[in-house]
Amino acid sequence: MNPKVKIDKLNVHFGQTHAVKDVSIDVPENTVTAIIGPSGCGKSTMLRSLNRMHDLFPSARVTGKVLLDGGDIYDRKVDPVSIRRRVGMVFQKPNPFPAMSIYDNVVAGYKLNGRVKKSDADEIVETSLRRVALWDEVKDRLKNNSMELSGGQQQRLCIARTIAVQPEVILMDEPASALDPISTLKIEELIEELAEKYTIIIVTHNMQQAARVSDYTAFFYMGDLIEWGETKKLFTTPEKKQTEDYITGRFG
Repeated sequence: MNPKVKIDKLNVHFGQTHAVKDVSIDVPENTVTAIIGPSGCGKSTMLRSLNRMHDLFPSARVTGKVLLDGGDIYDRKVDPVSIRRRVGMVFQKPNPFPAMSIYDNVVAGYKLNGRVKKSDADEIVETSLRRVALWDEVKDRLKNNSMELSGGQQQRLCIARTIAVQPEVILMDEPASALDPISTLKIEELIEELAEKYTIIIVTHNMQQAARVSDYTAFFYMGDLIEWGETKKLFTTPEKKQTEDYITGRFG
């Protein structure tokens, strides 16, 4: 099976700091891949390289290839904005647009592509909110400010906003780390459901979460990819001693 995302000898520098070092991973379509490792090991840097978010930082330099359906997203002819439509991003802290209603948050990204008919927008909002299991909770207050929602609801709203533009890949940077256990469970259940339609790559500091939600896991340390493979195998019979030491709590 051809990978949805193929990462080939990827390096990311910030000035003199070599944050991600010669990483190669194949990410299959419609799977969940977790990136684990101690703080500062390059997890989030790796994730943000997959939709060219480092273009926003003058000191950043990326080499190697990131292929999306075989096309290099770092090719000079490729528009970064078009990549970010295909590769959506959900951040650690819920970040709904504070001056917008729940309804307008969902269609915000979609409207950037041009004018949207009211009937189309209504359908997009309902479909997206249903997909993140938020519709029944907010359908009677869609015009309310998004900041009235709980933290868990805000994060699901941000996921709805991401999928409203119909991406192919969803990147999640510790999406449940700021949430309570019940909200975390809802996000994990949602990830499992979304993987039926999207390819998901998630950074998490929670190894139990990685074991629960992912099909594949990549273990990073000091910018290096130490081990990558099927989650069950990596957590039960890791090939590298360093991986075993980390997942068993001997360091990290």
